[in-house]
Amino acid sequence: MTRHFLRDDDITPAEQAEILDLAERLKRDRWAVKPLAGPQTVAVIFDKSSTRTRVSFAVGIADLGGSPLIISTASSQLGGKETPSDTARVLERMVSAIVWRTYGQAGLEEMAAGTTVPVVNALSDDFHPCQLLADLLTIREHKGRLAGLTVTFLGDGASNMAQSYVLACVTAGMHVRVASPEEFSPAASVVDDADRIAASTGGSVTLFTDAAEATSGTDVVVTDTWVSMGKEDEKAHRVATFGAYRVDRELMDLAAADAVFMHCLPADRGYEVTADVIDGEQSIIWDEAENRLHAQKALLVWLLERKDAG
Repeated sequence: MTRHFLRDDDITPAEQAEILDLAERLKRDRWAVKPLAGPQTVAVIFDKSSTRTRVSFAVGIADLGGSPLIISTASSQLGGKETPSDTARVLERMVSAIVWRTYGQAGLEEMAAGTTVPVVNALSDDFHPCQLLADLLTIREHKGRLAGLTVTFLGDGASNMAQSYVLACVTAGMHVRVASPEEFSPAASVVDDADRIAASTGGSVTLFTDAAEATSGTDVVVTDTWVSMGKEDEKAHRVATFGAYRVDRELMDLAAADAVFMHCLPADRGYEVTADVIDGEQSIIWDEAENRLHAQKALLVWLLERKDAG
């Protein structure tokens, strides 16, 4: 049966751990497995500009023996004359998997429903699940475990990063705190889904409006840009609204003494995070950026194994 990865909860806790274990193995030996030898081709489609996603998938696919086919929707029929499902049915005749960085989650759902090859969400307006695999891998490397740790996300709680943190971290048995203005809380449906997962993993989700309260004693401090792609016209309002959630040294000092700082990048230094934090000793952002490569390779291997088994 073909498996897809469109949301963080498309995999079970055991499957998440399996993928992270494989990512650790592939980080130790980058060329250990070559499931795309041939080379087989993976379509990597971009509606949005990218640095880390483009490079990590292109390099990762090559490491796995394959050939990345980078497609811009501006130069294709997708989103214009052709539906996602029709595009998927064409691509599945020629590629082994489809990776799509896009806007609406609905397009990904349509594409996955219409194809026999794995579809991977490389970012949507609602979720960023590949980033969370990398983040969990990074936390596990630095902390030695995931279950029982507390992670605090500060800023836009309705963002794709915040919502993926809510789902992925409770899947790992972690305690997630999201600190944001009430108008920027995670979607109620996402919190409900996370609560159901947490009931079996021992994790939890708690929403805060006070940044200091949410950060007190936490093991991991996370933020993201206040102005995501497509939100540029809201910049003035967002900067004014999120100012109290800026991660600075004073806020970091409220976290656990051995707390780490994470940011998926790119960062607007001086806005959501100060330079002394992002460049400080507690920051693990460069390990986090590198781990996109290893986590996504593990995910592709895992998905391809299940496709071949089916």
